[in-house]
Amino acid sequence: MNEPVTCFLIDDDEDDQELFALALKKVDPNLTCVVADDCGEALRMLKQEENFCPQYIFLDLNMPRMHGKQCLVELKKIARIENIPIIIYSTSSEPRDIQETKALGASAFLTKPPLISMLTARLSQLLLDRPMA
Repeated sequence: MNEPVTCFLIDDDEDDQELFALALKKVDPNLTCVVADDCGEALRMLKQEENFCPQYIFLDLNMPRMHGKQCLVELKKIARIENIPIIIYSTSSEPRDIQETKALGASAFLTKPPLISMLTARLSQLLLDRPMA
């Protein structure tokens, strides 16, 4: 990975934010993590900051105010980011959540693993083993 790659994490849990950022740095030090604490903040950033265009969006499902599925629908309405992969990043492993989010346009579903080493391995698979969008 030569060019800087930005991953946008939408997650209200500070511990999950820290673990995600640490795992990203282990995958590749050039990966940048930008965090939004909720869907409202994320949507504002993507709609108002024209220069902000992450290569990947990671979206938690269980958040206050707006659920991740609603947020996914709203993200899909933003034409500027329509080709950016949106990966659900959730504690859920429910087949129904996986099916519903894929039907709504999610590119992948990543269940939050219990260990940072497992998260690093999964992120490496997702980000390095496939061509960049």
